[in-house]
Amino acid sequence: MMLGVIAVALLSAIPESRAQSQNSGASPPVGPLVVPSQLVPPPLSVAKEQYFEDNPEAWIQFLSRLPRRPEGPLQPTPQPDIASFTGGTWQSPCCTSFFPTNPLLLTDGTVIAHAGNSADWYKLTPDINGSYVNGTWTSIASLPEINGTQYAPLYFASAVLPDGRVLIMGGEYNDNVGDHTNMGAIYDPVADSWTAVSPPGSPPGSGGWFAIGDSQSTVLADGTFLLAACCAGSPTVDALFDATTLGWTATGGPSNSYSYSYQDEQGYELLPSGNVLTIDIWDGYPTANTTDAEQYDPSSGTWISAGNTPVPLADPIKCGNFEIGPAVMRPDGTLVAFGGNTGCKGVPKADPTAIYDTTDGTWTAGRNIPALCGTDGTTSCSLADAPAALLPDGNILFAASAGAGSQPTHFFEYTSSDAIKQVADTVYCAGSEPAYAVNFLVLPNGQILATDLCNAPEFYTPTGVPKASWAPVITSHPKKVTPGDSYTIGGTQFNGLSQGAYYGDDVQGATNYPIVQITNVATGHVFYARTANHSTMSIAPGTAGSTTFTVPATIETGASDLVVIANGIASKHVTITVK
Repeated sequence: MMLGVIAVALLSAIPESRAQSQNSGASPPVGPLVVPSQLVPPPLSVAKEQYFEDNPEAWIQFLSRLPRRPEGPLQPTPQPDIASFTGGTWQSPCCTSFFPTNPLLLTDGTVIAHAGNSADWYKLTPDINGSYVNGTWTSIASLPEINGTQYAPLYFASAVLPDGRVLIMGGEYNDNVGDHTNMGAIYDPVADSWTAVSPPGSPPGSGGWFAIGDSQSTVLADGTFLLAACCAGSPTVDALFDATTLGWTATGGPSNSYSYSYQDEQGYELLPSGNVLTIDIWDGYPTANTTDAEQYDPSSGTWISAGNTPVPLADPIKCGNFEIGPAVMRPDGTLVAFGGNTGCKGVPKADPTAIYDTTDGTWTAGRNIPALCGTDGTTSCSLADAPAALLPDGNILFAASAGAGSQPTHFFEYTSSDAIKQVADTVYCAGSEPAYAVNFLVLPNGQILATDLCNAPEFYTPTGVPKASWAPVITSHPKKVTPGDSYTIGGTQFNGLSQGAYYGDDVQGATNYPIVQITNVATGHVFYARTANHSTMSIAPGTAGSTTFTVPATIETGASDLVVIANGIASKHVTITVK
């Protein structure tokens, strides 16, 4: 079956959706679907691109409904009418010269963020007191041209590798055009340079890898980057990245019962066992939503069953969006998976959650997302392509909005006791944006960085504190260090017990790697030492590991306190002397 036939079949069943379609291996069309720069488009399938190409009037109507970036001075968000909020608080320094997306934490404590649908990247450096709110944004190297085309993606696979470099692959849009690109690049933060990376396949880009698009990805416990092909037909395909050669090795993809099924819109989540979880969306299509879940076993390169969720978590087939929410690993060994129910006409409105016990491999029902969204404040909230992040105290911060990308967006905490409480909205723009526009990143100080439609990054300061047993433990370290030199530090739980921040499938911002922070005792000034060559990326409790850290050349000398931080949780400090 060719792409056009499948596209017609899916779109005739769901003509008003943003449904993600699949293909059987034919090259996708080169879509002339230009998105004005002031708009932030939602995830869009190859089939939907084809539909809009054939129906330009529908494309114009679609663009007219998209949220627009704010123009002129930003106005504070009107907060929901709630007597009191019991969660954390938001701060925003307002404003940057660009609209940041897809923030990533480098191993030297700085943050990089992409100006979506462009080649531009920027870096946030915390101030001398360790404050990110008062930090400074500067531009860094731009993405390369690849085979004569400027790489400028939006919605792509991303990860910080164990050696400290950043890998990004694909893009559902490129330079404001929907094309499901298979371009990629790797960033060296020491050299401040990007290098093009070829897609998997032999020859590169073949065998289902013509369209990486918004593919999901993760870094395995052994440090290997695992990438999915968003739109390959049956069988599905995955690949493992060789960080030395910048090449790829094929590995197994998830199974599926629908002969033209694939794994588009499914997320990948690292488990304490070292396996990778995905919650199937396409098994059962087109007759019923599935409850199947699978896990990738790196030792065999195959996928096995991970049981069945108590209810389907993907958007109902009738709604046609085929979206799902994030799935967040918690320190207690359970994972909270959020649904993507957009509540279209004729289906149950509540967006469900499910809890996976990674110890015994069982699923139980979680809380439904409350009906506090929409312009009336009484519509069911949905996490169809929305962010969530594990807070240091074990609660989960998440964003949600009504339906398939409506506005406003509200913010909540899913507590460690499995309750849901609404917290304050961001300072700016929450009232005029859908949840899919928001990205989260866990910072070393325990705050959550949020980027969205605005050019005003937001910082959430939670109220709780972590349990002592969740923190990294330092067991070996140098007593004296010299600026500019590198040293090895060892201990346990250097990667934390979670990957930190999650999304449906279009954004990955994991922070399960050690950050070394050094504070001068006399001045209180904070410095970060670049880490690299982590011995493990495992999030299993008590995992022993080590990393190399390089002392900043600009560090102050004298007695200092050193801590290792993972996902915003710091170890007990050890005392060192900076010579």
